[in-house]
Amino acid sequence: MFRKEVYAERRNKLKSMVKEGIILILGNVDVPMNYPANIYKWRQDSNFLYFFGLDYPQMAGIIDVDSGDEYIFGNDVSLDDIIWMGPQPSTAELAQQVGVEHTMPWPGLREKIAEAFDKGRKIHFLPPYRAENKILMESLLGINAHNQKTQASEELIKAVVKLRSVKDEYEIAELEKVMDTAWLMHTTAMKMAKPGVYEREIAGTIEGIALSAGGMLSFPAIVTRRGETLHNHYHGNKLEKGDLLLVDAGAETPLHYASDHTRTSPVGGKFSPMQKDIYEIVLRAQNKAIEAIKPGITNLSVHLKAAQVLAEGLKDLGLMKGDISAAVQQGAHALFMPHGLGHMMGLDVHDMEDLGENYVGYDDEVKRSDIFGTAFLRLGRAYQPGFVLTVEPGCYFIPALINKWKSEGKFSEFINYEKVESYLDFGGIRIEDDILVTENGHRVLGRHIPKTVAEIEEIMQ
Repeated sequence: MFRKEVYAERRNKLKSMVKEGIILILGNVDVPMNYPANIYKWRQDSNFLYFFGLDYPQMAGIIDVDSGDEYIFGNDVSLDDIIWMGPQPSTAELAQQVGVEHTMPWPGLREKIAEAFDKGRKIHFLPPYRAENKILMESLLGINAHNQKTQASEELIKAVVKLRSVKDEYEIAELEKVMDTAWLMHTTAMKMAKPGVYEREIAGTIEGIALSAGGMLSFPAIVTRRGETLHNHYHGNKLEKGDLLLVDAGAETPLHYASDHTRTSPVGGKFSPMQKDIYEIVLRAQNKAIEAIKPGITNLSVHLKAAQVLAEGLKDLGLMKGDISAAVQQGAHALFMPHGLGHMMGLDVHDMEDLGENYVGYDDEVKRSDIFGTAFLRLGRAYQPGFVLTVEPGCYFIPALINKWKSEGKFSEFINYEKVESYLDFGGIRIEDDILVTENGHRVLGRHIPKTVAEIEEIMQ
C-alpha cells in the first residue's frame, strides 16, 4: 500500500467536501463460487482501497465529517483462522498502517450506524454493486436493495469522483508499473497468433502473465477472431490463416491499478491488402485523437475528431460517401464504430463506473448524446491534468447491424451498402492505449506496444 499519509490526506479532502454527517464506505467480502469454502478470486472494493488502503475481506470504514474521527471495523482472526491462514495482523495494526486511530469489531458497525440514526444524523453512502453489500446495507439502513442506488448520497458520489478522477504522483507511478506487464501480455499474444492455435491458449497464457506479475486481469480478456463482437469473451475458436485476432486485455498491479490495451494482429503474420487498408484508417484515427488531448479539450470533441478521420478513410475506400462532416454529425459512422472513444481508468479499468457513468464522464457543461454510437461514449467532459483515459477507436463489420440499416434504408446518402456487403466476413479492428493528461498536453503510458503494420508484422515473424 502507499504511505499512510496518502490515505489520511485523501480522507481529509473528502471530509472538507461533504458538509455534515458520517460517511460509510463498505469493503467487499469473499464470494462463494459453488460452495462457501470455494470462493471466487478476491477483489477489494476500489473506493475502500482509495480511502482506507486495506486489501482484506469484511471490513468497513466510517468517516465522521463533524468530529473528524475515523473508524475501521473488522474482526481479528481466531485460532481456527490462523490454522488455515497463518498469523494475521490485527485490525488495529492494519488501521495504524493507513493512519486510522479508532477500530471496532465488525458488530460495532451496526452499533455506530444505529447511534447515528438515533441522533438524526445524515448517513452518506455510495451505491453498492455487490449483492452481499446490498443485503448488508438494507439491514443497516433499512433501505430496500432496489432503492439503494437512487438513495445513495449524490454529494458523496460527486466528491469521490472529483478526488479519484485526478491521479496523484503515487497513482501514476503505480500505473506505470503495470504497463510492463501489459507490454508482455500483448507482444506474447502477437507471437502466438498462428494458424491452428486456439483462442483459449492465448487467453490462458496472457492471464498467466498477469498473475505471475503479482496482480490479476483487470477485466475478463477479449481474445477473439470475431472482433466485430465488441465484448467477445468466447475463446473456443481455432485460428486460421487470414483471420484477424483482436486482443483487448489488461492487468492490475498488486495495489489494483489497471492497464487496458487492444491490439489487432493478422493470424499468420501478414495483413492482407484489405485488412491493411482498414487497419491504417483505425490507426490514423487513434493517432489523431491522441495528438488532440490536452487540458480543457472535451473527450466528446476528440471522439468526434476520431470519427471524422475514420469516416474520411472509409469514404476513400468507397464504403462511405457524401458530406462526411454531416455523416458524423448525424451518426452514420456508427455503423462501423458503434462505441465511444474510451473511458477513464485507474483503480477500476472503467474507473468509478460503480458510482454512475454520467457522474464520472459528464458534467453540467457536457451532456451525453442520444445519437446511436456517440450515446455509448463513457467519457465526454473536458480533460484535466491527472486524468488517465483510454483511446480506442475501432472499425467493425457487424452483419446484423449492416443488414438492419440496409433494410431500413438508413443513411443511404452516406453509406455505400453494396461495397460494405463485400466486407461482411471481415471481422473487426480496434487499437487502444492508455493516456495521462499532463499540465500542457498528454503522455502515452508505458512501453510502446507494437501497433503499426510494420511493427506488428515484424514481431510476429
